[in-house]
Amino acid sequence: MVFKRRDRKPTLRALWEFFWPRGGWGRAARYVKHRLRRLPDPPEKIARGIWAGVFTTFTPFYTLHFLVAAFLAFIMRGNILAALLGTFFGNPLTYVPIAVISLQTGYFLLGHEFSPHIERTLTGKFVDAGEDLTRNFWAWVKGQPPDWHGLEVFWDDVFYPYMIGGIIPGIVAATAAYLVAEPLIRAYQARRKGALKKRLEAIRAKAAAKKAAAAEEAREKAD
Repeated sequence: MVFKRRDRKPTLRALWEFFWPRGGWGRAARYVKHRLRRLPDPPEKIARGIWAGVFTTFTPFYTLHFLVAAFLAFIMRGNILAALLGTFFGNPLTYVPIAVISLQTGYFLLGHEFSPHIERTLTGKFVDAGEDLTRNFWAWVKGQPPDWHGLEVFWDDVFYPYMIGGIIPGIVAATAAYLVAEPLIRAYQARRKGALKKRLEAIRAKAAAKKAAAAEEAREKAD
């Protein structure tokens, strides 16, 4: 194939770039900021989209964040692309503190004591839930009875507390992002409109001068 890589990217390099993208997270953040600033919608609509994207990162719906953010932005009449870009608030560098804050808040609200080592680690519970889904699918195919123990533990110890606990910190973080983004986007759009207006005026002045010079030249020839 014409566009296929000739040298396949090594697995370790691909894994490293997932946690630390080429150019660093600073460059990735600048790209997101640049894209947000150039969106054509009003600042309030873009900021509502950002709110939806940031809030979504505090939900346990991993692999579905884009869909959840787009749905929230649609309900809030926010910019959907801004919502998708806002989900980059959740990344390999922030997922751990987001998860810990959400789980601790959830356990507190539910009146339980937070312990990431109940029966197994959090990572182990994610693995158990995935294995339950795979194993029970084949059990259903073979007509065998299902066993949902791993998924039940995952629901009780991880998913439900995460879902409840992520609401408050999600609202706080998303609202802070909104309050920061809205005036910045407004100022950028005003400055950009001013620059475009000056450029248009310069083009018009240049065209008028060129037209006047042509008219003057025509009068001189007529004389």
